[in-house]
Amino acid sequence: MLVARNLRKIFSTGPAVDDVSLEVKRGEILGLLGPNGAGKTTTIRLILHILQPDGGQVTFDGKPFSMEIRNLTGYLPEERGLYRKNKLLNTIVYFASLKGIESAEARRRAIEWLRRFNLAGYADKKVEELSKGNQQKVQFIISVLHDPELVVLDEPFAGLDPVNQILLTDELMQLKQRNKAVIFSTHMMEQAEKLCDRICLIHKGKVVLQGDLNEVKRRYGQNSIHIEFEGNGTFLSSMPMFKKTLLYENSAELLLNDGLRPPDVLRDLSQRLAINKFEVREPSLQSIFLEIVGAKVDGTSRAGPPYHKEPAP
Repeated sequence: MLVARNLRKIFSTGPAVDDVSLEVKRGEILGLLGPNGAGKTTTIRLILHILQPDGGQVTFDGKPFSMEIRNLTGYLPEERGLYRKNKLLNTIVYFASLKGIESAEARRRAIEWLRRFNLAGYADKKVEELSKGNQQKVQFIISVLHDPELVVLDEPFAGLDPVNQILLTDELMQLKQRNKAVIFSTHMMEQAEKLCDRICLIHKGKVVLQGDLNEVKRRYGQNSIHIEFEGNGTFLSSMPMFKKTLLYENSAELLLNDGLRPPDVLRDLSQRLAINKFEVREPSLQSIFLEIVGAKVDGTSRAGPPYHKEPAP
């Protein structure tokens, strides 16, 4: 499907994207992950030829990117690009016309999508009258109305409440089931873990981890336990037996130091907390993200194997 090789973009402040290679296939969701400022949005703009790369290339089914291919893609940008004074239905029809959809067909599709997203009553309202969450849903509709083969979404859940997050998640899974290729950019690891088949983690413009999500989690899954408890667990963060502690309300994810056995840890913790659940499990994507990005910041590796970068596809 889409293959990007050795992409590079240099601004006056230095390289924003430095030798990034990735691939997304039909019927899968690729998570383009990283902290704010990592280079995710610049990478997307290079992939879609909104920006011209200073190095590298992008191909679509083996062909160089072209205007014909651009019409086969759908893009939801991080920044809202809607005409605020225009009526909602007219706005959607206009953007569909840019993708070659005739007006009557565009209106039919737009009305259908507005109904699916509980926005039919807003069709004749100005865009500026919509909430930020509803404007985000409109941008998603615009990105998929022309039935693209490749859908690129930059922080698509921004501004959405939990109900609409579920609605959008269902639509993304529908795209996957319809054999579309999806690139999903986010710094929210919990969302990525629910949706993505493969991940590409970027930090400071470079790929630091890439691969099948399940395989990545298995690779980092040694000596990781999850507990649910009653009581005050703040002391867990200072216990020397753990390399890393992710502490939540009444639960924690713990990475054990080498040589420690989970039964020994359970016996120790049971003396200080009422343990309701204790299990050895694969680490969360959030845990892996913090491990890699944190290690890149301070130059040390606190857990797991060395950084893994797959060869260019």
